[in-house]
Amino acid sequence: MKRIIILALLAASVLGAEAQNYKMTFRLEGLKDSMLYIGRHYRDEFRLVDSARAGKDGSFVFKGKRTLERGVYALLHQDGEKAIGDFVIDDSRQFSLTADAKMSYSSVEVKGSKALSDMYAYLATEEAAKAEAAAIRKRKQEASTKAQAEQEEKALTERMMAYEASMRHPKKPQVFFDLVNFFDDVDVPDSIQDKPYYFRTHYWDRFFDDQSKEWRMGNGKERFRYLKYTPNFFNKMNFFFYGQMYHASSDTIIKEIDRLAARIGDDTALLRYVFDFIEPRYYRSTSNIGWDAVWCHLASEYYLKGRCPWALPGTLTNMRYNYNRIKQSLIGAHGQELWMADTNQSSDPKNWISSHRFPTPYVVLWFWDPDCHHCQEQSAELKKLYDDMVKKGEKRFEVYAVGYESDVKKWKKYVKDHDFRWVNVGGPNVNIDYQEAYNVHGAPTMIILDRKRDIIMNKVIPIKNLMGFLDDYEKRSGNNQE
Repeated sequence: MKRIIILALLAASVLGAEAQNYKMTFRLEGLKDSMLYIGRHYRDEFRLVDSARAGKDGSFVFKGKRTLERGVYALLHQDGEKAIGDFVIDDSRQFSLTADAKMSYSSVEVKGSKALSDMYAYLATEEAAKAEAAAIRKRKQEASTKAQAEQEEKALTERMMAYEASMRHPKKPQVFFDLVNFFDDVDVPDSIQDKPYYFRTHYWDRFFDDQSKEWRMGNGKERFRYLKYTPNFFNKMNFFFYGQMYHASSDTIIKEIDRLAARIGDDTALLRYVFDFIEPRYYRSTSNIGWDAVWCHLASEYYLKGRCPWALPGTLTNMRYNYNRIKQSLIGAHGQELWMADTNQSSDPKNWISSHRFPTPYVVLWFWDPDCHHCQEQSAELKKLYDDMVKKGEKRFEVYAVGYESDVKKWKKYVKDHDFRWVNVGGPNVNIDYQEAYNVHGAPTMIILDRKRDIIMNKVIPIKNLMGFLDDYEKRSGNNQE
């Protein structure tokens, strides 16, 4: 993931924390950089904290009197964009670290910080165990060494489980091991039938569980003060919303957002971190079915109800406008009836054609532009499907094709040349602004209406999938539209 650099120093005091002297010395053998930076992860970005030039002995000394909160930091190359490695500031802000130029785990030696020393000892042991496991797996593939390799694998697993248990629950809580425990996968009991549901609803338990545990750093608010400065938390959110729930229904996604927001409570900093992550992604999505409903829920139930105090007045004004525009074309909303002139371009509304008054179970509103290459391709495929239906006498839907083109002559010529025999409408003679009514801001745009003329699809799906979508819709709804 490409990291974006934010050239901004951290504030001198944070929530009552007292500034204190820090002196951190890094000696990296073979490193050619003349300057290094310390940065903090923030989502997929780095925020620079301090810089140091190489001394005569090749070491880099970061020192000053400023609050450096506990948490995960990164040592960055002189370009300020690539990380050499991560480290923690925990029990001490005066320590030295010696390693090779890549800060390989096994090469690191730390003086002055037991927490940092424990971190690298743990990572080095884990790395060595992975290498050992890979070698064992190779021997398992050979018949002559398979039995012995299986015994070694079992012994390695037991040894590492015991080691992890001894390291991950230190008597004195440490940032690194708190994070290791937090970022563990959800343990799903074998007895659970609906494992995906259990995984989803327990995904955040480790963060919000404030029950007393030796490795706990305190309650959720205190933990988030350093947790937000890790790439892991960003990745955890990314996996949850765009991995675990990528194909979930909008109702499910909304339910999980509400559940998470309820657990966050009045922790405005955490709520902002989460919402700043998810809101623009759901708003900008143009292909994921139902995600516009998720964004509308965020807008109406959180931002526009004053539950996001960080949102600026101008942001809220734009959000209110977009919400009022988008909500009209959500799946499940009743489609607004259009009356438009056909290719005869009559100015008399009595001669205009309705988008709703057809005997077919479905209506496909097709907003297209004759100059749009993709529109041309998809319209050709739609024509073939439509003509086949008519020929077989199995007309499941009518096409209400709106020419999204100001040049009426060009639109009419294209319709005639390509023999589009569905309902062709266009031009300036229309009862309402269809762009606002159906959130049409580009071509092609597809809206599918059912018998009640409610919206059941508001995304452009490939024409080859149209009949399959209608079949699936009828199975899901248990309502045969014929």
